[in-house]
Amino acid sequence: MADLRYPRQLRLLTGGDFKRVFDNASLKVSEQPLLILTSPNGLDHPRIGFVISKKNIRRAVKRNRVRRIIRESFRLHQHQLPEVDMVILARRGLDTLDNPELHRMIERCWSRLIKKAQKAHKKS
Repeated sequence: MADLRYPRQLRLLTGGDFKRVFDNASLKVSEQPLLILTSPNGLDHPRIGFVISKKNIRRAVKRNRVRRIIRESFRLHQHQLPEVDMVILARRGLDTLDNPELHRMIERCWSRLIKKAQKAHKKS
């Protein structure tokens, strides 16, 4: 059975980790209220970080709900995702989605990210 934990090594922890993704973003996956930037990490697993500002989602409860749902989806899909560092950027309006809509949207983002990574891997 696959290990579905969410340990510390699956997270972007330092400012340098985030800066590397922002500076070298090779793949971008966008839905209307969400943007995922990715950069190859040279590890054998993906890592994830969040940038959810107060300007775009006012209430901390809503920011935490969005983060919790995306993190849970990442935990369940970590073995299918490519070996990249990804930063999830929340845009205005993400907090208006209810939980099932947010789940469907992040599922679409994961599948598009997998397809784009496979296509980029075939080119190189």
